[in-house]
Amino acid sequence: MGFVKVVKNNAYYKRFQVKNRRRREGKTDYFARRRLTHMDKNKYDSKKYRFVVRRTNQKIICQIIYATIQGDRVMAEANSSELRRFGVTAGLTNYAAAYCTGLLCARRVLQDLKMDDQYKGVEAADGEFFDVYEKGYEGRRPLKVMLDVGLVRTTTGNRVFGAMKGAVDGGLYIPHNTKRFPGYHVEKIEAVRNKRGKVEKKEGKSGGSLNAKEHREHIMGTHVQKYMDLLKKENKDKFTKQFKAWEKCLTAAKAANTEALYKKVHSEIRKSPARPKAAEAKPTRKVISKKGDKAVVTEDSKKRKYLRHTKLTLAERKARVAARIQKQLSK
Repeated sequence: MGFVKVVKNNAYYKRFQVKNRRRREGKTDYFARRRLTHMDKNKYDSKKYRFVVRRTNQKIICQIIYATIQGDRVMAEANSSELRRFGVTAGLTNYAAAYCTGLLCARRVLQDLKMDDQYKGVEAADGEFFDVYEKGYEGRRPLKVMLDVGLVRTTTGNRVFGAMKGAVDGGLYIPHNTKRFPGYHVEKIEAVRNKRGKVEKKEGKSGGSLNAKEHREHIMGTHVQKYMDLLKKENKDKFTKQFKAWEKCLTAAKAANTEALYKKVHSEIRKSPARPKAAEAKPTRKVISKKGDKAVVTEDSKKRKYLRHTKLTLAERKARVAARIQKQLSK
C-alpha cells in the first residue's frame, strides 16, 4: 500500500472556522453586505443607510437601516399589510403593492426627519425616471439610501424595483437606472454577415429604452384590470375563483378600477404616512372561585380560566398560623 496523506486530521479541525450563522442558513449575502455597510474613516462617522426590501408569501416589507458595531438600527419600517387601512385588501404582494409600500416607507422616514415638506417627490406616478437632485435643493440635502435586495435575483420587472421606485417617487435619493423596470426593452444590434453566415461586424451600439407608459401600468395595476375585464366576459366562473377578493376590494373602496384605487391610496399615504398608535388592550380578570388560602381561579376577557396564586397580608398570615396551632392543640 502506498503513502496516504491525511489532510483533514485533528489539527485541521482545530483550525477550522465555522461560517456565520446567517451564511449557513442561506439568509445573508455577506459579500454584498460588507460593501453596503462599509463606512470610510474620513467621513466622520456618517452613517450609510440601506433601503432593505424583502418579500414573503403574504406581504412586502421595506425598512431603512444603518449598521452599528452593536447591530443594525431600523429608522423606519413599512409593510404591505398596512395598505388595508387605505383600502387595499387584495394583492398585497404584487408590483403595485410594492410601489405603495416603498412610498409609505419613504414618506414616513421623511416625516420623522421633518423633511417631508422639502422633498415631496413625484405626486402623480408617471413611470418616468426621477432623480431628486434634478429639481435642486436648498438647506438639507436629500436622504441618500442604497438599495439592499438581499438574495433576490435582480431580474427585469422584479418587485424589489417597484418598492425602490415608490421610495424614489416618495422623495428619497437612491442611485439607480431604468434597466430593471418593467417596460425597459433592449434594442437589438443589426449584424452584417458574410456568405457563410458568419458575423463580420455589428452596426451601432447596444442599448435600450424605457416605455414609461408600460411601467405606469404596472404601478397602477392597469394590466391586471385588463385581464380581469377580459376574463369576466369570457369565463365568469374562472373570474370569480381567481379575482373574488379583488372584486370585493374594489366594491368596498368604491373604485371603478385598480387605477382609481391606487391613485386614491397614493394620495392617502401622502396625507397620513405615520403609523397609527394601537389602543392598549387592558385584559379584564375576574375571580370565579377560591382554591385554598393562597390560590384563586380567575377568568380573563377571552373566557380562559387559570389558577392564580395570591399573596397573603400580614394579618392573614398570622391568623393562618394561629388556626394551625389551635388545630394541633385540639387533637
